[in-house]
Amino acid sequence: MNWFILFLAGLFETGWAVGLKYSEGFTRLWPSVWTVIAMAISLWLLGISMKSLPLGTAYSVWVGVGALGTVILGIILFKEPANAFRIISLTLILAGIIGLKIATPGSHG
Repeated sequence: MNWFILFLAGLFETGWAVGLKYSEGFTRLWPSVWTVIAMAISLWLLGISMKSLPLGTAYSVWVGVGALGTVILGIILFKEPANAFRIISLTLILAGIIGLKIATPGSHG
């Protein structure tokens, strides 16, 4: 269950990162409000997941999920480049997340 919570935390991290773009430096009210809410939820969920997951694993997976989501949404929403090197780099981040999951004691099942 804590892995699912950690994954959700990463999704909310993606949400607040994208929200920062829409808030235009916190100059737009509603995008700013939603960004701050997503930040709070993301950190709260990360904290919950860290009750049973190792610090380094939880933080790294949180950042990795957030990075993956942010780059993918940047490509979709803001027409950022989707060149081969970026896709390979995203694949490496995903491999790192999977590797940490596999290597974490008690994370199977």
